[in-house]
Amino acid sequence: MNKLPIEYSEDDWQELRQSLFPLLNRKPDLNAVLFLIGVQELGQGPKVFSKEQKQDLMHIGTCVLLSQLGYYEFEKKDFDGWPHWKKVLELPALTLAEQEMMLKSEAVKYFKQVLASE
Repeated sequence: MNKLPIEYSEDDWQELRQSLFPLLNRKPDLNAVLFLIGVQELGQGPKVFSKEQKQDLMHIGTCVLLSQLGYYEFEKKDFDGWPHWKKVLELPALTLAEQEMMLKSEAVKYFKQVLASE
């Protein structure tokens, strides 16, 4: 039984990585993609972030992707404008590889939506 709640396409993931190449001068890995989503959602534009802020931005990216699946929902922005989410559903028990595929699949959907709205 497939417990993975998504359809995953390696071709779509590689296409996304290639399309983001000009932003980073390299093909981003999943962590870099989560960081980019976090920066986009923070909405403060590109700037220099501390190591802790970069980790927070990757967390934001993860929450955004999991909210697309209904596991998290946006709660509020704090005083500094940083978004916060709350968990509304328990995540299924997935292997690390399945978790990665789920995030990659949702990242592809996220960027398709972002590009479609521009």
